[in-house]
Amino acid sequence: MPEPIHEKRGLFSTTLRVIGQWLDSDFRRTEAPDPASLPDQVNWERTLPFIFLHLGCLAVFWVGFSWVAVGAAIFLYLVRMFAITGFYHRYFSHRTYKTSRVVQFLFALLGNSSMQRGPLWWAATHRHHHKHSDEEVDSHSPVHHGFAWSHIGWLTSMKNFPTDYQSIPDLRKFPELVFINRFDQIVPLVYGLIMLGIGALLESFAPGMNVTMGQFFVWTFFISTTVLLHGTLFINSLAHVWGKRRYETSDDSRNSFLLSVITLGEGWHNNHHRYPHSVRQGFRSWEVDFTYYGLKALSWLGLIWDLKPVPERIKEEGRNHS
Repeated sequence: MPEPIHEKRGLFSTTLRVIGQWLDSDFRRTEAPDPASLPDQVNWERTLPFIFLHLGCLAVFWVGFSWVAVGAAIFLYLVRMFAITGFYHRYFSHRTYKTSRVVQFLFALLGNSSMQRGPLWWAATHRHHHKHSDEEVDSHSPVHHGFAWSHIGWLTSMKNFPTDYQSIPDLRKFPELVFINRFDQIVPLVYGLIMLGIGALLESFAPGMNVTMGQFFVWTFFISTTVLLHGTLFINSLAHVWGKRRYETSDDSRNSFLLSVITLGEGWHNNHHRYPHSVRQGFRSWEVDFTYYGLKALSWLGLIWDLKPVPERIKEEGRNHS
């Protein structure tokens, strides 16, 4: 006998609910509202997306290389790194300038495509880091937890998975930000589909470029995103053990020119921990800070405003310690 319609509808609704719960990053909060009750250890469910991302890079041995694909991967690395450093970090986490609701949402989407979770989770986690930098409760302190855990291990722990909405009252009032924060896997999925679409168009309508759909996808999605992820995570794992200290902060933050190049200016980490309220992290003229230059350009266009500078007393303090 055919299955009753009401049973089919029940199965369909149950399937949709399970998928929705799997996509909803806040669903775990109803199971264990207190993050302290969750185990601080590697969780394979949380590890699978990172395994998938890294294994995808190996496909480059099948799809090959083209300057178009590599150039697109580098461009998307830079654009999305700017979204992470300029907006996830300097705007959502520290509010070092002001912008419109539309612009903050657009850059939240762009940052979310980097597979570094939603903007509210990112901001809440980073504010906790500054409040407890290099203390035992700092989730990614290499001083207490070692390099591997501070680099990527902490991301695989369910204890660090929930978003602490209480620490971000200024951001949780925006329902559109809460939505993409809850369903933070949707934007990377859409980004991947867009890369597949662009690759298919190039393969079909620009054969002279010698680009295939698979090649464009592997370089712009897997490789670009993986390098971007590790570039960002190096600030957690390396910028607290490697580099120079201009300021005597309570943590072990350090400045590094190399990390600043990789992260468009985030490597001036000791500067940042001394005065995190400044939109600029390269406090001196020779300290390259591409994110600041980009934000300055956006201010000239009127897209952001009220950029907070480095106070002269902080600059003077740094000269005295040089």
